[in-house]
Amino acid sequence: MELINHINYTDQNDNIYCCLRNRVVKLNQAQQEQFCKSCKMFAGTADGRGVECAWEDVRNVSNPHIVIDPAREFISNQRRVVFQENWSQRTSYCV
Repeated sequence: MELINHINYTDQNDNIYCCLRNRVVKLNQAQQEQFCKSCKMFAGTADGRGVECAWEDVRNVSNPHIVIDPAREFISNQRRVVFQENWSQRTSYCV
């Protein structure tokens, strides 16, 4: 599976979607030092306008994947792909 560069721009409240924490968080110094700095998905600072994260995304998204609405991105990432018993059919569901 291909690594997708997710460019997460902050919204008007400085929030972003964080894949590591699977939640919308404020992109402040604490977030950057406690999570982004040591995250293996961290791929940059989006030119100072957010954070870039590279990870294998099972969704059908572009590369790079531009995120301007962190809440919408969070909801979109709650959909998971699972296989039925015979492994021939894929089913998606929300958790």
